[in-house]
Amino acid sequence: MSSAALAIDVEGLKKSFGRAKPAVNGVSLRVRRGEIFGFLGPNGSGKTTTIRLICGLLTPDAGNGRCLGFDLIRESALIKQSVGYMTQKFSLYEDLSVRENLDFVARMYGLPRRMQAVDASLERLGLQGRSRQLAGALSGGWKQRLALAACLIHNPGLLLLDEPTAGVDPKARRDFWDHIHEMASEGVTTLVSTHYMDEAEHCNKLAYIAQGELLAEGTPTDIVAASGLVTWLVTGPDIWSLSRKLSDLRGVVNVAAFGASLHVSGYDEIALKESLDSLVDASFSFERISPGLEDVFITLIKQTGKDALQ
Repeated sequence: MSSAALAIDVEGLKKSFGRAKPAVNGVSLRVRRGEIFGFLGPNGSGKTTTIRLICGLLTPDAGNGRCLGFDLIRESALIKQSVGYMTQKFSLYEDLSVRENLDFVARMYGLPRRMQAVDASLERLGLQGRSRQLAGALSGGWKQRLALAACLIHNPGLLLLDEPTAGVDPKARRDFWDHIHEMASEGVTTLVSTHYMDEAEHCNKLAYIAQGELLAEGTPTDIVAASGLVTWLVTGPDIWSLSRKLSDLRGVVNVAAFGASLHVSGYDEIALKESLDSLVDASFSFERISPGLEDVFITLIKQTGKDALQ
């Protein structure tokens, strides 16, 4: 793949803070232009640090690469001008109006037709009717729209979105992803970290990071296929008690509740089936199913000693 086809092409990125274990330890990523790339991993896994290395806010201790064709180290200032970065926490001014915030961002980027850029950004994200409202008075979903509008005002070639839909309602999440897909159709590349599995399935490719290292990468279908995971669906009475018993059996790597059923997963097909046969009686039913992304990532979380996605 030619470098011109890649929005992100980084190799062996490392970053430590003090004497602590590296926050990022040898991460390599290649993201095509126009692609929606999902970034998943537990709390403290290194996602945010990796994003900040890619956009030039942090300098790597080791490794190299390019973002939008610019060298990560020598041309970090150019990268900052060319990407849109949406942080986990709302970072605009709550005591300024929606329009005033966008005007401030337009000034920061030195846009020549500032008012036209602000008007276009308001229209694109449906913010015209709230342009005079103070940012601090907006709901979580509307703050999210404003933050995205600020990211897009200078027409970046790459969006870096760090947990953009955390804390917003399902409709706001759905609307947000409609905007992401619309931008992808226009050629804008997006790298987005998320802990929602339904959002991960919106992405062209995914990467899973834990303890600063990439553990899985590829399309959602490829990641599931490469996991080697075997999953059984178990239904019946008092599945919670059954869950505790199954967790200690040979071949069982993970037991997860999905509604009123269990997904029982492992890598040793024969051992897993024998354990189910030994414990599950006629009051339960179980069938082999194809594992989903959530089964794969829950298993990875357990194996890395983490208990939540970020």
